[in-house]
Amino acid sequence: MIRKLVGLLLIIGALLGLKELHQYWEKVKVQQAARDRESSTGAATRPEPSPPGGLSGLPPGLEASLEEAKRQSPAALRLWIEKYRPYVQDPRLASIELDYVVLIGGRNYLEARKIFHAVRERTPTNSPVYPRIQQLERNYP
Repeated sequence: MIRKLVGLLLIIGALLGLKELHQYWEKVKVQQAARDRESSTGAATRPEPSPPGGLSGLPPGLEASLEEAKRQSPAALRLWIEKYRPYVQDPRLASIELDYVVLIGGRNYLEARKIFHAVRERTPTNSPVYPRIQQLERNYP
């Protein structure tokens, strides 16, 4: 019985390790693609554009795909968030998720409310996104 339990724990540990390795590999691929694009367009000589609204946390290589997902549909934005969440950091991640909340609020209130509460829980009061959270709070109590 103990051998089976130890074997199961080893298998679970190996699977978790593979998951972490896969996430790291995806992150490296995104960074490499961004570097390749910058080198092919001569971006090294251009100054770095400031992120929209002055929010940091989004790698420059993902900006175009984010804008494309926003143009397509709320479902496309949800898929973008799921795919690139490990590579985007707050406060920009919170801002993107709040954009998604606003887009789906009329169609799927429960999902919008759930996401809003998750963003609100992890966002400190000194965050640049906090005023927007306060603004939306009355819609998602």
